[in-house]
Amino acid sequence: MTAHHQYYVVKEKAVPEVLLKVVEAKRLLESERAATVQDAVEAVGISRSSFYKYKDDIFPFHENSKGKNITFILQMDDEPGLLSEVLNIIAGYRANVLTIHQTIPINGIASLTLGIDILPATGDTMTMFAELENLPGIHYLKILGRE
Repeated sequence: MTAHHQYYVVKEKAVPEVLLKVVEAKRLLESERAATVQDAVEAVGISRSSFYKYKDDIFPFHENSKGKNITFILQMDDEPGLLSEVLNIIAGYRANVLTIHQTIPINGIASLTLGIDILPATGDTMTMFAELENLPGIHYLKILGRE
């Protein structure tokens, strides 16, 4: 029987400090600013056991995102041209829209679910999501999954 793993996408502010320090220790090792695991964990202030416990379970979202599909949902006002603005931002970052579904607006609010392909030429996805989230008329953006 194979193990079933669940994955979650959370904002940085919701991640426990020890996990963020594991990511930083991994960066130190990858950039060769720390020669050993012991040097890296001392630099960030965690134990070696914490590092080894979590090192394979956390990574920055943008890491390895090229060639991935991301599904996310936007709650947005029912305003003419807003969907076009969303799609233009995605196109501007050179991501490919794979699926799109917009609900019928209720009380002037619609949900838009998008599946996008992150290509080698795609710009920084976190910046793209921040730009989408800050568009006037967008209430929230939630990443539903990544494969």
